[in-house]
Order: sequence, then structure tokens, then C-alpha cells
Amino acid sequence: MTDTQISALVLVCTLKPSPADSSSDLLGRQVLADLADHGVSGELVRVVDHDVKFGVTLDEGDGDEWPTIREKMLAADILVIATPIWMGQPASVCKMALERLDAEIGETDDDGLMPTAGKVAIVAVVGNEDGAHHTVAEVQQALNDTGFSFAANASTYWVGEAMQGTDYNEKQPTPETTAETTKTAARNAAHLARLLRESRYTA
Repeated sequence: MTDTQISALVLVCTLKPSPADSSSDLLGRQVLADLADHGVSGELVRVVDHDVKFGVTLDEGDGDEWPTIREKMLAADILVIATPIWMGQPASVCKMALERLDAEIGETDDDGLMPTAGKVAIVAVVGNEDGAHHTVAEVQQALNDTGFSFAANASTYWVGEAMQGTDYNEKQPTPETTAETTKTAARNAAHLARLLRESRYTA
């Protein structure tokens, strides 16, 4: 099964455009690196670097760049959402991306399934406040509603002590528990993605 070629797309939902340092970007890249250890190729897209319109359709027009991102997503077997926590919630950029995924509910492929059916998702969260489990739960529910599947241990996160200023990208070396959790999420997601590539859901 390890010979099956699979790929991943990481959507980084930081509020900061490139080239600003971003903890979400760092954790997303770490997920991608761990996926590569299991033969998964991939790329990372920082959503705010693109003109993504608010909305719930496949294409909001007027230069909307979501269709290009969606094309990459549909070509991948694994979708990683990497988001910071703001005020106990997924970042607004993350929520915008999830709202755009709502359009998939009304789409079907040649087999009568959502085009996202058979794709696997991972959620990666960073923040210097509480709320990682809540944020993961919100994002996973939205992704599951829009067709994505989850392996066991399908999330990774780091949160610092509440009400302090240290960010994940300032932690050297990477905290061991987060590093191990990321490896587990990547390993399990790669395994499930290969299973679903070889044996798709049926309508």
C-alpha cells in the first residue's frame, strides 16, 4: 500500500500575509514534512496571500482566487487546515475557508458523491491561549460535514500559557509532545488516504 502515490494540500489560515513569520505556517510545514516521511508529496498555501472572496459558492467572481485553491484541494488526497486561535475561536480566515467549502455539499461527482468524499483531513492549531480542543472540534465538524474523513488522532496543536506572549515559532526546539502528536496525525492520515484511494466510498 505504501507504493500508492498520494498528495496533500496545507491551507494556512494565519492572518499574516507572507513573508511574515507565522506559527500556523510553521506547524503546517511540520505536518507536511511528517507526511513526506510516509511518501506523501504536497504544497502549502497561505490563504491571505490570495484574493479569496467571502461567500458560500464555488466561485464568487470578480477575481476570486478560491477556484484555483479548490482545484489544488480536489487534486490532493489530504487536506490540512492550519489555524491560529483568536479569542477562543478558529481564525476568521479559517472560517472563511470553511464557508467556501460549504459549496461542496451541493456538488456531486460521476458516482453521485461529493467531490471531497474519500479525502482525508488533518487539523493543526496554534495559540497562546486556551481553546485548542474547541477549535479542532469546530474545524473537524465543518470538514466532516463537507465530505472529509478523519483517521484516529487527526489533529495536532500547541498552546502556550494563557495571557503570555510566546508564540509557537519562537519555541526551540519544537515541543516534544507536539512533535510526536504531529507525527502520529501524519502517519494515520497517510494510511487512511491510501486505503480510501484504493477503495472509494460508494454512493
